[in-house]
Amino acid sequence: MEEKPKYGQPKEFDPDFKGPIQNRGCTDIICCIFFIVAIVGYVAVGILAWTHGDPRKVIYPTDSLGQYCGQGKLEKQPLLFYFNMMKCASPMVLLEFQCPTPQVCVEKCPDRTLTLVTAIGNTQDWEYYKSYCRADPGTKVSSFLKGNATIVMEGRQVAMKIFEDYTKSWYWILICLLVAVVLSLIFIVLLRYLAGIMVWVMIFMVIAVVACGIAHCSIKYVNLKDTPGSNITLQQLGFQPDFSLYLHIRQSWLAFIIILAILEVIIIILLIFLRKRIRIAVQLMKEASRAVGYVMSSLFYPIFTFLLLTIVIVYWGVTAVFLSTSSEPVYKVFNETDCPHARQTCDPENFTLSTMKRDCPRSECLFAFYGGETPYHKYLIILQFYNIFLFFWCANFVTALGQMTLAGAFASYYWAPNKPSDMPAYPLCASLGRSLRYHTGSLAFGSLILAIVQIIRVLLEYIDHKLKGAENKFAKFLLCCLKCCFWCLEKFIKFMNRNAYIMVAIYGKNFCRSARDAFFLLMRNVIRVVVLDKVTDFILFLGKLLIVGLVGIFAFFFFSGHTDAFKGATPSLHYYWVPILTVLVGSYLIAHGFFSVYAMCVDTLFLCFLEDLERNDGSPKRAYLMSENLLNSSLMVGQSYICASALLEIFFDLSQCLTSVSQPYVTI
Repeated sequence: MEEKPKYGQPKEFDPDFKGPIQNRGCTDIICCIFFIVAIVGYVAVGILAWTHGDPRKVIYPTDSLGQYCGQGKLEKQPLLFYFNMMKCASPMVLLEFQCPTPQVCVEKCPDRTLTLVTAIGNTQDWEYYKSYCRADPGTKVSSFLKGNATIVMEGRQVAMKIFEDYTKSWYWILICLLVAVVLSLIFIVLLRYLAGIMVWVMIFMVIAVVACGIAHCSIKYVNLKDTPGSNITLQQLGFQPDFSLYLHIRQSWLAFIIILAILEVIIIILLIFLRKRIRIAVQLMKEASRAVGYVMSSLFYPIFTFLLLTIVIVYWGVTAVFLSTSSEPVYKVFNETDCPHARQTCDPENFTLSTMKRDCPRSECLFAFYGGETPYHKYLIILQFYNIFLFFWCANFVTALGQMTLAGAFASYYWAPNKPSDMPAYPLCASLGRSLRYHTGSLAFGSLILAIVQIIRVLLEYIDHKLKGAENKFAKFLLCCLKCCFWCLEKFIKFMNRNAYIMVAIYGKNFCRSARDAFFLLMRNVIRVVVLDKVTDFILFLGKLLIVGLVGIFAFFFFSGHTDAFKGATPSLHYYWVPILTVLVGSYLIAHGFFSVYAMCVDTLFLCFLEDLERNDGSPKRAYLMSENLLNSSLMVGQSYICASALLEIFFDLSQCLTSVSQPYVTI
């Protein structure tokens, strides 16, 4: 009796299999129906939130009477003035979410200090401060600040400066991002024709760019040696909104040197150990380059995914804002002395004639927070939870749709005997249509599993935030372990979902069957997975790193004004790090968008390649569909597999020998 191979049975020859273009039916219909019902409920939650919510509560500040500054009759008074900011340090703020001091809307913030003594003796200051006084509805007596007028405007000023920087530099930011697009396209095109050369050029350029960064930081570190104030530490400087101040400190440049040096050493060590495997992975990248060349429209598919994700994010954000602002204003009694009605709910319109005011003459009815006692307000937290869960589910669904669409297009390339004549006329559109028509349920199923894990991670983060001040060390340790485990679980599910979608795109089976087949297929070829697939991912990561580095260096020298060549064109900015960070993040997203298509192509062709090896044997009747170079690479990987297996057997024999030798001593 023959022994079955480990990790499942390899595929047998199927003369009827013709790749992804075949008759197929709908998969995971129950989950598809469940997803549609959830979407309908999501729309209902949005409508309910929009009918009750009021975004002005988070956009505009609210005074002590619950009025919006800058709106209605207070249109010309957009700023909020606190009578005594020191009272915000009271523990009552943590309970009521409101400072126990009157707050009024003003046209502009005061630039003078007024005390009771100066108000009596100085008529000019008194006239100036009349506009900041609040009239009591019952007695019509003006009250004014008995202390220093304090207002915190630093955050608002920083935000305004950042906004001004964006208005001055937005077109230069777009130019830098356009450069990132051009560089990404150039790299993809060059990989199409010069994959072997480009991979090594890319690797050495990454090493050179990081080395240039180390050299530049070292020069800055040395030049600041005798500069006054450059030897203070980052801890002494503290947080500063102007990030350029950190560049005048030697410790900042030393930190940059250490970070870049560690990155350089890691890259070099990895390249030394992967130098032979990179040669093998180049062949897979050449095959992927040909596939991308035949399906050039795939390079622009991330734009469609980005638009869908934008719709999902905007809908979630708007719904979250309306849900959080759909409560009603709650007013409570505040009093500086003991009062039996302190912190009780009150009505500001009738407060002056109420028993509360009569019992506590110095008390005030001030706006406390937004809340409510209706059934809608009681279940508001559940609606917020549903909003977050559906956001994860829909975002994962959009990502999964993109992965399955690209997988179907590239699989149609691989399984076409005669390329491109046997390929569909529009492979990307055909794959998108198949995914939506037949496999919406499978996409929803995989996205649901991932969304459940992600929402559990959100709950763990919420619990961790609540337990920050707790003294229970065991609870903190347990929570840390759970967070780590669910992080690993999320990464594993993402990996399995990606490969399951590829198998669904090829065979048209349901999600669970496809995930099982993909898992066993990868386990039967685990050495090839490490040698080919993961090394290719590392090379593509270096490509993204190179594009971000090149565009980031250009943006740094342009916006910082450190180069004379750009001084005439460089805009005058408050914080030049604002456009630089924007360019770095945008360049990475652009490069990731282009290279993610390439990575999906590599993953799809890799699974098709493994299926080809198990289905066919190279004979005329069962000929391989892979290229000759890729076949030769697979033989090299097979030799690596034999060597690795031999090493594992030797290690196992040695461990058995050591165990048998040590067993008598253990017994004694």
